[in-house]
Amino acid sequence: MARAIPLEELKVFTRSNPPGKDFDYASGAAFVVHKPKGWTSFKVVAVLRKCLNLKKIGHAGTLDPMAEGVLILCCGRGTRTISQFQELEKVYTGEVTLGATTPSRDAETAIEAEAPWEHITRVNLDRTLEKHFSGEIMQVPPMYSALKHQGKPLYKLARKGQVVERKPRQVSIYKVEVLNFTPPTVELRITCSKGTYIRSIAYDLGRYLNSLGYLSRLERDAIGPYTDEEALTIEDLNHIFLDS
Repeated sequence: MARAIPLEELKVFTRSNPPGKDFDYASGAAFVVHKPKGWTSFKVVAVLRKCLNLKKIGHAGTLDPMAEGVLILCCGRGTRTISQFQELEKVYTGEVTLGATTPSRDAETAIEAEAPWEHITRVNLDRTLEKHFSGEIMQVPPMYSALKHQGKPLYKLARKGQVVERKPRQVSIYKVEVLNFTPPTVELRITCSKGTYIRSIAYDLGRYLNSLGYLSRLERDAIGPYTDEEALTIEDLNHIFLDS
């Protein structure tokens, strides 16, 4: 069995290091791509498969359709490095709307409950973030997630109205910044470990503030050193590989 390629040896394509048609992508490479809002991660994979005429392509950490930002795609032998990319810290910018919640904990489903939010102050917000969202925390994954229960993705059960018990998981929050607080919305920049659900942070933040909350917008700004500013767009890929 061929060994996994160390990240420092893998060819990684970005806007400043663009791909070309003459590279042997089956030998192993990675693409830093901007996933547009409204797209599934698998739709981005499908675009790259068409561009490279290569089936063996996978992503190193999905993004929900409502989210946009950095998505790393590995191809050929590079798919063996997916777990290495997944271990890198992530940076997100997210908007939390307080005073309401949804079944999916984000804007993809309709509001199911509302609660007062007028009592929430910036001081209370800062204290809550410092107390409950710093360092190693325990987090319950949302029902609308790709985690599996008895072989079935939780989101498929959730769409049928089923709710199953999910065990809390430990994740690490390295840094939380309040970028804007305009009640009932708060914009946060969160640096965190793999496996962190920003939707769960939004929901839990609402509860700790004696209200409710859901994630109304999300962008993934970076995966390790790979930033959204350096990400190739879908238009870039089509221009490089498909335009004659």
